[in-house]
Amino acid sequence: MNPSEAVNLLGTTIHKMRMAEVIAACDESVRTRNPLLIGVVNVAKLVKARHDDQLRRSLAEATFIVPDGAPVVWLSKLCGCGLPERVAGIDIMSELLALASCKHYGVFFLGATRQVVEGVVEHVRRHYPGARIAGYRDGYFNREQEEDVAAEIRASRADILLVAVPTPKKENFLSQWRPSLDVPVCHGVGGSFDVVAGITKRAPLWMQRFGLEWLYRVWQEPGRMWKRYLVTNSVFVWLSIGEILRHRLGRVRPGAVPQGAAVDEQRG
Repeated sequence: MNPSEAVNLLGTTIHKMRMAEVIAACDESVRTRNPLLIGVVNVAKLVKARHDDQLRRSLAEATFIVPDGAPVVWLSKLCGCGLPERVAGIDIMSELLALASCKHYGVFFLGATRQVVEGVVEHVRRHYPGARIAGYRDGYFNREQEEDVAAEIRASRADILLVAVPTPKKENFLSQWRPSLDVPVCHGVGGSFDVVAGITKRAPLWMQRFGLEWLYRVWQEPGRMWKRYLVTNSVFVWLSIGEILRHRLGRVRPGAVPQGAAVDEQRG
């Protein structure tokens, strides 16, 4: 991937890719068996990555990183290095399942509770009948069980691995075992399994378009989410002011990727 097709926002490299390009890259990965790891960043990840070494290492291992939040796209445009569109992780998952159904690719589902992951598999069987269910299991395994989990995934001959395991467990597992999984496409899907299984609801389309999904999550889980989003969003706004000035005053050439970010990209 050409580094000129990426930008740097708040210290994170993000690629100028549309959804169609992401799915095309995944399709090629399956056809060539050339492994690919999808990275997505939203406001929370951009803020956290500034002081979380483990998250930065995880993002550096991704083949490419796309914006999983409308505010990230807005910031890029205000900085003069506009990303073409939001590419949400849950939408990538849906498009991958559609691709799998069309081309009969095998999908392995890893994460959430047993009930939730079974609900996801049942949903896929109904709505994406052409997809091969390579396997599935819940995300409740410890470090001693990781080798067995990796062996199960490898034996499934899956083409796509969808991982709904919390951070940092997901990052640690993929960092250690991804080279031996023999799965072309790996995608961390966060809480998408809960949405697909009907446990939680996604924000209405108009809220997604206006970057208000966080507000919908606060409304669903006020006790757990209000402080997290209040603090994170406030920090993001403050950091964004400095980032816009940095780009607009010419300290960052639009479309350029700092040397350290380019090195990280080569690792993908």
